[in-house]
Amino acid sequence: MWTTLNDSLCQLGESPFWHPHERSLYWLDIPGRAILRTRGEIESATVERWALPTEPGCMAPAASGGLVLALRDGIYRARKWGGALDLVMRVDHDALTMRFNDGKCDALGRFWAGTLNEAKDQPNAALYCLDARGGRAPLFTQMANEATTGNGLAFSPDATTLYWADTAAHRVRAWDWATEANTLSRPRVFQQFDARPEGWTPESSLRYDGRPDGATVDAEGHYWIAMFEGGQLLRFAPSGEQVAALATPVQCPTMPCFGGDDLRTLFVTSARRGRPAEELEQRPASGRVLAIRTEVSGLPVHFFDD
Repeated sequence: MWTTLNDSLCQLGESPFWHPHERSLYWLDIPGRAILRTRGEIESATVERWALPTEPGCMAPAASGGLVLALRDGIYRARKWGGALDLVMRVDHDALTMRFNDGKCDALGRFWAGTLNEAKDQPNAALYCLDARGGRAPLFTQMANEATTGNGLAFSPDATTLYWADTAAHRVRAWDWATEANTLSRPRVFQQFDARPEGWTPESSLRYDGRPDGATVDAEGHYWIAMFEGGQLLRFAPSGEQVAALATPVQCPTMPCFGGDDLRTLFVTSARRGRPAEELEQRPASGRVLAIRTEVSGLPVHFFDD
């Protein structure tokens, strides 16, 4: 059964991760320009909010403390909660129409972040990787492109496959990934979902599974994707076979992650911004963080190495 976290309401929750050292859940409110985290036991936790100067897209914990964070115009480093935001790398895009979105760290400590085109008029979003391991001069590399809304980033447990979605295209792609060399090859469509039917509403008889948003991978290598407007999470085997669908009490789940001491609590952020008043009345959990216990465990968060 789904539960909701106390005081977790956001306009558009994203980028959740479980911090094992703090036993805390972190997540973002993108349009709310805030980082949030729990304090205390998760069932009765209080939530702290940290206001930011621009919209955050994604973040990850850092091995030496604090966070690495993708804001609208670049990658920043925060050494402590509420502290200074030090620019690590500015991206060469028009920050008036482009911003960072979904991302996370890989097992070697590199930070990956995708962008999105807010006008949604061309597929000019890209996926970048920031390598600052061991204190080296940051290397910032474009790894993939041809997307409108970069999303759904995840890595297989054996670090041989990388997944990346384009929400606007209703598509998840996969690549073979040479982890040490950090090269991608053999691009392919992992999942192609049907577009939203014209005239669809949540109350209509028209079928719509939703469009792919944020994602995670469990310990068995299965890919979990939040289906925005579809009111569900879908779980796919590495072969691409759908093996489960998990309905959510919100119409717009945005991103899952596994947490808790045993990594068997599935946390899911959600959205309420721009949603119809009737939907918000019928689905009052919209914009909150959801939690449910699962039989399968997840993988621990990867820390940024700098």
